[in-house]
Amino acid sequence: MTNSIHPTAVIGADVEFGDDNVVGPYSVIVGPTRIGSGNWIGPHVVVGTPAEYRGGPHPRAWDTDGGREGAGVVIGDRNTLREFVTVHQGVQETTELGDDCYLLSRSQVGHDCVLRDGVTLAAAVQLGGHTRVWSWANLGLGTVVHQRGHIGPGAMVGMGSAVRRTIEPFTIAVGNPARVTGVNRVGLSRRGCSEEVVDAFEQHLKGRAELPVGLPDRVAAELDAWSRSIAPAT
Repeated sequence: MTNSIHPTAVIGADVEFGDDNVVGPYSVIVGPTRIGSGNWIGPHVVVGTPAEYRGGPHPRAWDTDGGREGAGVVIGDRNTLREFVTVHQGVQETTELGDDCYLLSRSQVGHDCVLRDGVTLAAAVQLGGHTRVWSWANLGLGTVVHQRGHIGPGAMVGMGSAVRRTIEPFTIAVGNPARVTGVNRVGLSRRGCSEEVVDAFEQHLKGRAELPVGLPDRVAAELDAWSRSIAPAT
């Protein structure tokens, strides 16, 4: 299927699209950027502009002769980027969005961030550079995440929170600074966990038990990847 790109949108050089993407009025996408298929990119969205470094390069990448620098952006499939979302390109690593993410209006993905599959950023969420948001995490309205933050799989962060530390998988955190207040039982249930497994997982998070058996394969794989990734930093 072809892509539907509004005539007022600006698409710079080195931007690649898959199929069946929508790009709304007055959006700006500059390269190097690679976008998969089935994405909905709304009006006034900006993707691929430089990292917010005062002394860093700021090329006119929307012009064909304006120059391009940086590690770029990769966006997967079936993502929704609502009005005024911004996604900055990476400096050391590519800024990445996985599949099936939903970024509400005015949310910001800083340089070198990685969002895995199914992430939700509510309106005006701000992610500092190098942040990692793991699959199925849900960040509430106006949440701010310090640079190099880590939000675990299935975590839920309440609106207006300031995240200054690692948020563990399938926990609920809220406040300034954000503190864990419980287990995201609804999130675990939606991922196919039985009530018994959810109870066992809660004990695991409290340090009273090993990771329970009976987790759905995708959840177990994500938690394994999380533990291997985050262990050296905690």
